Amino acid sequence: MATTIINVCVCPFLRFSSISIHPTQNSLPLVHHPHPLVLGTQNRIFTKTAAMGSDLLGDFGARDPFPAEVESNFAEKVLGNVDTEHKILIPKLSALSLSQQDCAPISPFQSPISEDEANKLLRKIVGWRLLTEEGGLRLKCLWKLRDFKCGVELINRIYKVVEATGHIPNLHLEQSNQVRAELWTASIGGLSMNDFIVAAKIDEIKTSDLVPKKRVWA
Repeated sequence: MATTIINVCVCPFLRFSSISIHPTQNSLPLVHHPHPLVLGTQNRIFTKTAAMGSDLLGDFGARDPFPAEVESNFAEKVLGNVDTEHKILIPKLSALSLSQQDCAPISPFQSPISEDEANKLLRKIVGWRLLTEEGGLRLKCLWKLRDFKCGVELINRIYKVVEATGHIPNLHLEQSNQVRAELWTASIGGLSMNDFIVAAKIDEIKTSDLVPKKRVWA
């Protein structure tokens, strides 16, 4: 006896179900199952998909909108409408990373950055320490390099990066293989945003070819 399975999936807009039809001599009873049936290999199986409605094939791509949706004029509010206004917003300065910002002129009447604010900005730069000196707060960073030649090379790289900013750090070559950089704004007796901007630009300098190579133990 041949058996036909109508195996139907569910979509958000159409209600489907799985139906097994068992033909008999006088009638075709319908038995609903929550899941498709698995029949033996001896029977020939036909699998079809149908929608529960007057149309046997159904509308698989869409549905008619509800009256409330038509009244709301929803089709005119979708993103793909040709009249939709698209705006490209230019990011604010605060949204840019410190290394992408430019140094601004500092007025001698400007107050230096407080220690609390300096500690917050310190999280945006890598390897720098906050020092409290007699002249005010300073930023300090120390690099340990392979040799004297690498130290000179790092100083040259730092100078090339910060030259255009007009805010040059104090650079010191120590112990033939160490470079120390200090940043502060002398005109205000402490730190300004320019110091953190320059520190962030220095952080992006490549130093992997200048530092001592790590030993690999077998």
